[in-house]
Amino acid sequence: MNVYESRPIREYIEGNPYVGRGIAVGMTGDGKTAVTAYFIMGRSENSRNRIFVEEGEDLMIRPFDVSKVEDPSLIIYYPVRLVGQKLIVTNGDQTDTIRDFLQEGGSFEEALRTRAFEPDGPNWTPRISGLLCFEDGFRYKMSILKSADAAGSACSRYFFEYPGIPGQGHFLHTYMTDGSPIPTFCGEPERITVPEDIDAFAEEIWTNLNEDNKISLYVRYTDIATGAAVSRMINKWEEK
Repeated sequence: MNVYESRPIREYIEGNPYVGRGIAVGMTGDGKTAVTAYFIMGRSENSRNRIFVEEGEDLMIRPFDVSKVEDPSLIIYYPVRLVGQKLIVTNGDQTDTIRDFLQEGGSFEEALRTRAFEPDGPNWTPRISGLLCFEDGFRYKMSILKSADAAGSACSRYFFEYPGIPGQGHFLHTYMTDGSPIPTFCGEPERITVPEDIDAFAEEIWTNLNEDNKISLYVRYTDIATGAAVSRMINKWEEK
């Protein structure tokens, strides 16, 4: 067993009916570009009624059909925000918590110690977060906040910090697969290979996510030296 092996992200999602929401962060093989991707999946009508919308350097989730919104609290948020030389990527409104702490001189970890998993028992969906840092090169952090038990009585918080390594990244998602209740992600973020081409990476993720449950995907490639970024966005509802 090679614990340092990196695999294409498709090997973690292909044939898996439900990995929930996912964050990937890493660096292209030439060491020049920082990469992140965020996707959402959904099983209920309320969860599936969403699209991604870019607002300048930020990304927002909005309902596709406002008339069908049941509970906006856990589905409407900013998953991506740029704060100075840092890019925040999360699966919930903790994006804004992290932004507020950073703007006030606090840290990624301090911000997430004020938050917990989502209050959606019995699943207790984890909050997953990433922070791309561009000062003095490139490095990144990831975190998952999980319920410590089946009753949702306490929160376990896990933090990871990585140097930018050419061609390598890490992938963190909320669930292992479908179930009742849905089994939450376990272990360290998974090691992935990072394609040089943004379109290749977007296609690899989108085509291998479960067709029935995938909703939206956002991929962003940022030039580490200049900060210039390009993005790709796919919304299932807009494909129809």
